[in-house]
Amino acid sequence: MTIDIRDATPADFPAILALNLESEALLSPLDNARLAHLHGQAAYHRVACENGAVVAFLLVFAEGADYDSPNYRWHAARLPRFFYVDRIAVAASHQGRRLGARLYEDLFAFARTHSVGTIACEFYVEPLNAASQCFHAAFGFREVGTQWVAEGTKKVSLQVAVT
Repeated sequence: MTIDIRDATPADFPAILALNLESEALLSPLDNARLAHLHGQAAYHRVACENGAVVAFLLVFAEGADYDSPNYRWHAARLPRFFYVDRIAVAASHQGRRLGARLYEDLFAFARTHSVGTIACEFYVEPLNAASQCFHAAFGFREVGTQWVAEGTKKVSLQVAVT
């Protein structure tokens, strides 16, 4: 398997939207206009490709982004400098092949290169996303807070890790 990680471009949007839709139970919905806006705000937006086809993506913001996510805003109110993982998705056909880990390894290296010492994220704890909980624990994330989202129907664990 030859996987290349590169910066996302607008030409990748159809594949990114398809991946987001495939994982929408764990991610917020996304359409082309919203993706274009988020892409423009992103500090890091990369894709993993196999034979030129996008099979995973990772979208990350820095402090000061024009982003209305309550989870991003929670971290922004508490952290002076950080990268916030908004979403990561890996094609169902490619899960279990360490693509998420490779994207996170790339992100952590990117953060160190840009002297950003904190990566922030969240995952659902009600209902529990156990796979995300284990994945983030392996990268040294720890809980720094919780909050209810989705009109009080889901609870997230707000997490940080040191690069």
